Amino acid sequence: MSVRDRLDNDVNAAMKARDTVKVSTLRLARSEVRNTEIDKGSPLTEEEVIQVLSKEAKRRRESIDQFAAADRADLVAKESAELEILSAYLPEQLDEAAITGIAQEVILELHAASKADKGKVMSALMPKVRGKADGKLVGQVVDRLLSGSSA
Repeated sequence: MSVRDRLDNDVNAAMKARDTVKVSTLRLARSEVRNTEIDKGSPLTEEEVIQVLSKEAKRRRESIDQFAAADRADLVAKESAELEILSAYLPEQLDEAAITGIAQEVILELHAASKADKGKVMSALMPKVRGKADGKLVGQVVDRLLSGSSA
């Protein structure tokens, strides 16, 4: 079953269960998928649907950080619940050790030696981890590896 079909089925199931948080989160996600299709002018592939959902999850993570900084525990809880719902539709996220291993392989392949090569490394690395790792974390790992290899 495709991710899009799961979204549709789960919206219906959540409506029957009267789970308002899940219904609103999944409806928003489904509408983002549809809007992206309209912008593109054709149906999205499975990977593109996952990219849209990843973008929505990233928005939730950023909101959680901002609300936590503003000491708004109620909104942090709401965004965390939505993030948990969206995470069920995303591939399992890589941990920092796995990202480091993949990044080291890319750095060796490209013979990257300094932070000046970060753009080259990131452009080769991101397609390998897209949807499976947060870009911010990937950037931090690459920075650490490149600064360590130039020292």
